[in-house]
Amino acid sequence: MKRLSIFLMSLLSSLPVWAADAIGGAVEKRSLNVSAIVMFFIFVGATLYITYWAAKRTRSAKDFYAAGGGITGFQNGLAIAGDYMSAASFLGISALVYGSGYDGLIYSIGFLVGWPVITFLVAERLRNLGKYTFADVASYRLQQGPVRSFSAVGTLVTVALYLIAQMVGAGKLIQLLFGMDYSSAVILVGILMVMYVMFGGMLATTWVQIIKAVLLLSGASFMAFMVLKISGFSIETMFSKAIEVHPKGTAIMSPGGLVSNPIDAISLGIGLMFGTAGLPHILMRFFTVADAKEARKSVFFATGFIGYFYILTFIIGFGAIMLVLNQPQYTDAKGLIGGNNMAAIHLANAVGGDLFLGFISAVAFATILAVVSGLTLSGASAVSHDLYASVWRHGRSSEAQEIRVSKIATVFLGIVAILLGIAFEKQNIAYMVGLAFSIAASANFPVLFMSMFWKGLTTRGAVLGGVIGLVSAVTLIVLGPTVWVDVLKNKEAIFAYKNPALFSMTAAFFFTWLFSVLDNSESANKERAAFLPQFIRSMTGVGAEGATSKH
Repeated sequence: MKRLSIFLMSLLSSLPVWAADAIGGAVEKRSLNVSAIVMFFIFVGATLYITYWAAKRTRSAKDFYAAGGGITGFQNGLAIAGDYMSAASFLGISALVYGSGYDGLIYSIGFLVGWPVITFLVAERLRNLGKYTFADVASYRLQQGPVRSFSAVGTLVTVALYLIAQMVGAGKLIQLLFGMDYSSAVILVGILMVMYVMFGGMLATTWVQIIKAVLLLSGASFMAFMVLKISGFSIETMFSKAIEVHPKGTAIMSPGGLVSNPIDAISLGIGLMFGTAGLPHILMRFFTVADAKEARKSVFFATGFIGYFYILTFIIGFGAIMLVLNQPQYTDAKGLIGGNNMAAIHLANAVGGDLFLGFISAVAFATILAVVSGLTLSGASAVSHDLYASVWRHGRSSEAQEIRVSKIATVFLGIVAILLGIAFEKQNIAYMVGLAFSIAASANFPVLFMSMFWKGLTTRGAVLGGVIGLVSAVTLIVLGPTVWVDVLKNKEAIFAYKNPALFSMTAAFFFTWLFSVLDNSESANKERAAFLPQFIRSMTGVGAEGATSKH
């Protein structure tokens, strides 16, 4: 661990000599923000110490995957907020508001309204039924092999798409901060991400998320306060000033600027709302608390923190229009330096100078590292716990073997994240996360929901319905405008809509139901009969790990 820390610091110390244009990649001399770099090093050093501290306390599989189940409801609520307030939230939503105005709110609202679904339908039952991953719940009364295999694939696809957004945000941020090459910045983030997860597990990830949540809420609150102060604490004045300088004028206060097609808007809303309850790295957090009561507390605190934060992102977005747009120090011939995803970073400089810019840059980087660590851990857990231990070894592997496989999977996920981050450099990060939510809503949520609430679910229905949801979501994304036109450079998309959830989630629910009711096998009848004991445990916690503990 010490050698890795020394290597990382030496690598970071050499970064300022790399200078590249923030968008085009042309080498040039850039003035470095010393305060930003100092705070960046302070944060990296602090998180490496947390990782070292957590590594000494991570001895068992439960420690690695679930922080030993010793996180309190308030701590977990902060950690969930830290996990959920990603680069897409802080950088991406403010960028969407900066570019499109009022319509950027569709992502803020969509990300938030998924939490009542988790509060009332998922959190408590998940904690009572599961151990480390949501596949524990989905496969509770079904055949372990097929359901865990599908759940692991759904987790990995969701994680991969979600990781793209975080890596793009991180790459652009470090590129802007150090003036280094985008690809090198993404590789640096990948190295740090792998270190946190490999050595610290869930305990290190949790505390990085908690610290990051406190810093991000503090920084965003100050930014919003300064924007409101400049506007005379009048929202109307803020809007008026934004309309004056934005090239779209009053159109930024009208709906339809970002998502003009009603089918696309409904599909996006469905994906964001139900996708939250299918995100593996969020669901995994409910296993870090002692019991279902603490799981409920987690959601209560997380919802409050997240709701407050999304109000701030809206103010930050309009503040960026008011104070950053058309300002020569923040723009060039191609638009905003670093792209629209950097709107919040430039606003930090506008309201707080270089020192606050350094703070927000370090916080934004902390935001990304916390989220990618949680994502990587959930992806590695799917490989080691669901595939390796439960499917391939049929529960006969030791904890040490399982953790070793998880660490190997972490390295591979880091490599995949780096490659995807480089490939999708130009995409808006909030939009990319929206697609990850669509896949989670189409593949993971229907199977998880029906396994907990519908007696008739069978293994055949869960696997075939879930696979159809997953494949249809991925296929429609590839055939849609985002990949088919923007990435693959075709002239016209085969699938007209950018957001597939309306179609793919409906297909998943329908075929899960259809294949289940058509399944009259002996194993299917046993699975239906096992629903009542599962339902009682999910509602009461009787038999759940930690249900009778002193906590």
